[in-house]
Amino acid sequence: MLHPAQRYIVLLSLLCNPFAFLYAAQASTKPVKNIIIMIGDGMGVSMTSAYRYYQDNPDTPEFEASLFDRFLVGMASTHPEPVSGYVTDSAAGGTALATGYKTHNQMVSTHPHKKKLKTLLEFAQEQGKATGVVVTSQLPHATPAAFLTHHPKRFEYQKIMDKIMEHPADVMLGGGLKYLKSQHEQKLQKQGYQILKTWKQLNQIKSSKVLGLFTPVALNKAIDAVDPYHLTHMTQAALKTLSQHKSGFVLMIEGSQIDWAAHSNDIVTAMHEMQDFEQALQQVLTFTKTHPDTLVVVTADHATGGLSLGKSIAPNYHYHWDADQIRRIQHSPDYIVQHMPLNTPQRAYFAKQLGFPLKQTYWQQIKAHLKDKKQLVSILTTIINEESNTGWTTHGHTGDDVQVFAFGKQSQLFHGYQKNTDIGRHLINVVKQTPHTQDAS
Repeated sequence: MLHPAQRYIVLLSLLCNPFAFLYAAQASTKPVKNIIIMIGDGMGVSMTSAYRYYQDNPDTPEFEASLFDRFLVGMASTHPEPVSGYVTDSAAGGTALATGYKTHNQMVSTHPHKKKLKTLLEFAQEQGKATGVVVTSQLPHATPAAFLTHHPKRFEYQKIMDKIMEHPADVMLGGGLKYLKSQHEQKLQKQGYQILKTWKQLNQIKSSKVLGLFTPVALNKAIDAVDPYHLTHMTQAALKTLSQHKSGFVLMIEGSQIDWAAHSNDIVTAMHEMQDFEQALQQVLTFTKTHPDTLVVVTADHATGGLSLGKSIAPNYHYHWDADQIRRIQHSPDYIVQHMPLNTPQRAYFAKQLGFPLKQTYWQQIKAHLKDKKQLVSILTTIINEESNTGWTTHGHTGDDVQVFAFGKQSQLFHGYQKNTDIGRHLINVVKQTPHTQDAS
């Protein structure tokens, strides 16, 4: 039974979001067959706001809504267990969403007292469902690890990978080839897995069980990649493969590098990661139209960077955030520095890459650090933030609440305010409601 205040919040969310009526109508008591949870790592409220304005068409009089805007249903707090304070890391944040339990920062679906915390994917496997994980980070990174296994120290990637290979999900796509051992491959192949190591192979999946690791560590940044829609295309492949399982599936999809861009205070790279994440969500939405027995929840494990949009500009003190400036930049600051020419006029090169003539003060900063590439990346990032009026308060995580987006069957469970652990527990309860079936595939 909902508390009166919770009923009010649910009603308010329905009134504020006309699309919610449509999807609430689909949320019957009939068991959910498929569950898809999408996590925008580090995707705070300001990040989705920035993306709305970034993808807006400046030639039209209205602001175009992003796909996220259509399905906003609530907010969630993100703090870890009190011993770790108010600000979570990705291990504790991922654990809350994967298990429904708080834990200490750095711990992956484990707890000092409770030991292993049973995950959503483990519950799904018990119910005879297929499972999958799609990420743009390395597979043993904190968030995917929290859904796939248990380990007390998040940065012990090789040990985590060894554990993942002991009880693998049916579909695992991302980076992390350097952690794949020959014995892992042999074991998986005996279990019927198809192993992919090149991006071209993503379109050649023939097995119902797949491990695809396409880079030694993380995938390339979307803005600099030959294919800027890595997550979108992996999501498409995962949905096609997992939907072969008659008993349904549970799939976790993470936009891993939204967080990494925010850690670097890099608004340009962040917007391209958000664009890939939104397109992956579009693939999921398209899938639900032919698979209406699917629940979709989209959220973040935490916010990163303390992003703010706009500032007051003298002499008239008008407020402005320049999305056009961000749109004009076609590569990340890191890429611009790494591809800096040695023999051509460098001032003209940087002006072209940044999309505006360089002020003398900017050029002096750049020229003074041409031989220090790490510092030069930082300088370019700062210049872009200054020119676009983008603000940041930190290079780390923040304790802000995050948004919750949901649609499909039983999506009403996620309306209103909740803890991140509530999201995990609701997902696990939905899985447990599914009659146990043994998939013939």
